[in-house]
Amino acid sequence: MKIGLLREGKNPPDKRVVFSPKACKKILESFNNISIAAQPSEIRCFTDEEYRNVGVELIEDLSHCDVLMGVKEVPLNMLIDDKIFLFFSHTIKKQPYNQQLLQTIIEKKIQLIDYETLLDGNKKRIIGFGRYAGIVGCYNTFLAYGKKTRLYNLKFAHLLEDQEELNDQLSQVKLPPDFKIILTGSGRVSSGVVEILKKINLHQVSQEDFLSKKFQYPVYCQLNPIDYHCKKDNGPVDKNEFYSKPNLYKSSLLNFCNVADMLITGHYYAAGSPILLSKEEIAGDAFNIKVIGDISCDIKEPIASTIRPSTIEAPIYGYNPVSGLEDDYMKDGVIVVMAVDNLPCSLPKDASIDFGRVFIEKVLPDLINHGPITSQATITANGKLTSNFHYLKDYVS
Repeated sequence: MKIGLLREGKNPPDKRVVFSPKACKKILESFNNISIAAQPSEIRCFTDEEYRNVGVELIEDLSHCDVLMGVKEVPLNMLIDDKIFLFFSHTIKKQPYNQQLLQTIIEKKIQLIDYETLLDGNKKRIIGFGRYAGIVGCYNTFLAYGKKTRLYNLKFAHLLEDQEELNDQLSQVKLPPDFKIILTGSGRVSSGVVEILKKINLHQVSQEDFLSKKFQYPVYCQLNPIDYHCKKDNGPVDKNEFYSKPNLYKSSLLNFCNVADMLITGHYYAAGSPILLSKEEIAGDAFNIKVIGDISCDIKEPIASTIRPSTIEAPIYGYNPVSGLEDDYMKDGVIVVMAVDNLPCSLPKDASIDFGRVFIEKVLPDLINHGPITSQATITANGKLTSNFHYLKDYVS
């Protein structure tokens, strides 16, 4: 198998890579029948020379490769007929902006495998950058609190060399006693958030204690979706029913926000799910949240204060709950919002190393042997949608 590493072609450019030079070296040493080539790039977080030094061929034309791998969507002019492509295609939710991409992939008879569709035996995602989204998103949320209160001053995440420097910066964080943080979700993103919360010695408490007690030290409460939703008819809550019939439920997240100081989101929001925090709820007198780190970053949908994505270079902005508009976050009563939608790009080296490690361990052997993981994750093959993704037929027709 000949693997080709694509130069990232989507704008704005992404510095992350699928395999670091060390990961490439491990592949070449561990698998005798694999070779790796890469397109030269001035964008990557690792230099061309670092790849060349471990035996990767640097070449513009990757048409001799069997498998072509990138991170973000591949531009149409970089697609090659009859090849296997792996990248985040952002097509499985019928995203309109990538409709032509999937149509072209079918026309070119490309076998498309999306990293999002790689699932284990329990139907859970195997790989992604979610952990680093959580790590950087949580860091940025504390950065936002420091800017707002002037209690400390963290460096912006994109100016840090690596996670080690990020951890060093966290030693500055100062929180008042009885500071309460809500964390939503229980997946990879939330696990990254928890890593940071533990590094600054926050104590986890139960939902009941979070709502009813005061503490002499900062605490956090981690909530699954079923914890902050209730039935519209006040009937018993059922997890399976919530996921299959979300229209029967409404959000009760406000109950937690009325006693908390900070909200960090790590949940997955599905279309049709209840609105979590409306404009009216955020504007209410009892709403106590001062900083919202919306790592999930669904614009103008579940959380009304997320009115736009922020950027790596300018990760925070203010939301005025009275006007419902963006405002100076240093003003009294204005909530600080962190809503960067490409957080792992702030620590591209660490995120890339972690991604490659998991891919080599859990996906690459299956890819080589045409195993069930990559077979079931294949969206298109031989000019058609596969059976698992037949629901996209109207999207591509």
